[in-house]
Amino acid sequence: MLNRALVTGLIGIGAAQFMKVPLHFKETGIWDWKKMVSSGDMPSSHSAAVTSLTSYVGFKSGFSSMDFGISSIFSLIVMYDAMGIRWQAGQTAIAVNDMYEELEKFAEKHPDVSYRKREKELKEMLGHMPIEVIGGAAVGLLIGAVSHLLEKDD
Repeated sequence: MLNRALVTGLIGIGAAQFMKVPLHFKETGIWDWKKMVSSGDMPSSHSAAVTSLTSYVGFKSGFSSMDFGISSIFSLIVMYDAMGIRWQAGQTAIAVNDMYEELEKFAEKHPDVSYRKREKELKEMLGHMPIEVIGGAAVGLLIGAVSHLLEKDD
């Protein structure tokens, strides 16, 4: 028998990752299937995963249960990290990539400067804006509730 809480969290991740493709298309007119396995963008799969798990646990065990409390704290930490630390890391990557681009231009104009071109840029889309975290949380809440509603009583 599978652990329903675990499966619910995994469905949260999968649903959010899948939703990134049509939402990206709606925004840009481009079908980018790589969005299904990339970080960043709307909705946050981190938020969807932890919120689907937490809401399922709340509906199953009660919102005053220790399990719900533990899961809630875990969720808050993950969502804070997604839009805080990981967002800042992405902003740092943007700045570093820009500096490398300027250094490359400088080295082209000054042949006496020794510079080895890097193979690829740092990944810039690491974290989420608050609206993306909220979107992921909404997806997760819905999935957690539906998972509990569809569960057969033991």
